[in-house]
Amino acid sequence: MPRQTTFVKPGQLPTTWRVVDAEGKVLGRLATEIATALMGKHRPEYTPNVLCGDSIIITNAAKIVLTGRKGALKTLRKWSGYPGGLRVRTYDTLLRDDPTTLVTEAIIRMLPRGRLGRRIQRNLRVFAGTEHEHQAQQPTTMKTKA
Repeated sequence: MPRQTTFVKPGQLPTTWRVVDAEGKVLGRLATEIATALMGKHRPEYTPNVLCGDSIIITNAAKIVLTGRKGALKTLRKWSGYPGGLRVRTYDTLLRDDPTTLVTEAIIRMLPRGRLGRRIQRNLRVFAGTEHEHQAQQPTTMKTKA
């Protein structure tokens, strides 16, 4: 019996939809699990150069938890490219004003850079509340350790 590695071709695996409730979960620990699922590393047929991950829906992003003093000390920096165009916001203000950006940025920064990473980012949907608009995809609940 030959033992050969099987490589998945693009479009060969069906897309599965998963929903995650972020209420009371720690941001970084949840982000690592979701980034792993988005890349498809939890599957036995994982292929690094092919999109083989799941589509993830995150609800209750506004109720995510930051441990320690990270809310006051960590910042999200955006630079427009112009002099004086640096925009710095703390995690506390982001969590209050736009929690979806906070969760999305934490996950996207754990994904690979390049064409495949940008394609993987499209499989992530984050919602601040409990409702989401993807009931037609019949998502299953994803169990997380965090």
